[in-house]
Parts: sequence; C-alpha cells; structure tokens
Amino acid sequence: MNDPRRLGPSPDRAGDGASDDDYAKAYSEGYGEGLREAFREMLQDASRGHTAAELRLLIESRLAHVRDDVELKRRSVLTPPKRPSWGTILRPAAPVAPWSAPPAATAVVIGPGQAFLFSEPRGARAMECVDASAAGFARVLAIGLRPPTLRRASGDRVTFVPVASSGAPGTVLGPTALSGRIREAAEEAGGALVYFDAFETLLPESGPDQMMRFISWLVSEAAASRSAVVVSVDPATLEPRVFSMLQRAFERVL
Repeated sequence: MNDPRRLGPSPDRAGDGASDDDYAKAYSEGYGEGLREAFREMLQDASRGHTAAELRLLIESRLAHVRDDVELKRRSVLTPPKRPSWGTILRPAAPVAPWSAPPAATAVVIGPGQAFLFSEPRGARAMECVDASAAGFARVLAIGLRPPTLRRASGDRVTFVPVASSGAPGTVLGPTALSGRIREAAEEAGGALVYFDAFETLLPESGPDQMMRFISWLVSEAAASRSAVVVSVDPATLEPRVFSMLQRAFERVL
C-alpha cells in the first residue's frame, strides 16, 4: 500500500497550483541571475589578462565563499526597508558647493636605505617616485628596456643601463652583470637611487630562484650603502607564487 503521506501536495500548499508556479518561477529566476553573475565575474577576470592558474585561484576563492555570499543575500532580502525621515524630506536642500577639481596625487618619496615595490602595468607611479626622490641621492641608476622619462633629474646624474644588448639581438644582461654596475653606483658618496624595471624581462632566462636572490641582494645592498631601490612589475605577467615571494622582499608594496 502506498504511503498516504506521499499522496498529493503538502498540506500548506494543497490545491494551490498558482503558488507552486510562482515558487518555481522565483527559484528559477534566482538561479538564472546567479549564473549570469558568475559568468560576468569570469569574463571580467579573463579580460584583465590573468593566466589560467590565476583564474583557477580566483574561481576557487569565490567557490569557497559561496555560502557566505548566500547568507549575506538572505539577510539583505529579509531586512525591511528603512523608513524615510519626513524631517529630512521636508527640510530645504542645502546649498551646493561650487565644483572644484580634486587635488593632484602626491608622488611617493623614497629615502636612503629603503626599497619599494610598485605593482602596476606600465610603471607610471614608480617613475613619479624616482623623479620626486632623485634630489636626495648623488646618482640615479635606471635599469630596464628603455630610458626613463624624468623631469627633475637629468644630465650626468642619471645613468641608464639597458638590459637588452643592442650588439647581440635576443640576449639580455643577467643579474651577475648588473650587480657590478649597481654596486659601483651605490658606493658613491651620497648613494644611488636604483630604478629596476626589468624583472619580467630577466625572469625567463635567469629563473625565479636566481632573480629572487638578486632582488634580495639588491635590497640589502641599498640598506648597507644608504642607497634606495624602486622596482616596478606588472603582477599579471607573474605567477602568483613568484609575485608573493617578490612582495615579501620589500619594505613597502604600492
């Protein structure tokens, strides 16, 4: 004999087909909105240039917090809307202050013995920091693919070392060759401000271990000689593990 408890709809919804349809419709619409939101986030992350490994970490992180997101959404739905304050509504509007342009961002200034890492795609903020800090050092040593554009520091105080050799296309200067140039500049009276914008360029040939040893030496050399180091990297070009190790080597990450 069939269990009579399984016959027909539940007592609280018996004979109410419209309620069942409304419930199913609301559930399916919520499910669809959740799918749309998930795919929108995936498209946004992919458009930022993340690698497959980074995308996997982002998705796993979102999946781990799904329960918290659902609970937050439930609470927001259950919270009754706030009642308007009639006094605020009926009170005359305050006079609007005239518009003024926001103040220009102040460049970060680095001092002797410090080492800063700038996480940015094109190195604009790192370049501003070097330009604003150059007066505090006897020399500026810039290492990268192209000469830096500096407004305040120029002339014989600025030395540019290209990591790509023009005489032998496809080859780059390694950490060993660069160390001598850096030590020579740092040991001058007044110290040197070293701007390094070639971590991603040297990484494929030198490998992460050698590059991290070079960065650690660079930071310690700056502290010992009262020089300073400004390094600029694009985090989208590095594996999360490498970028994490790189951040730990610096006093400040911006």
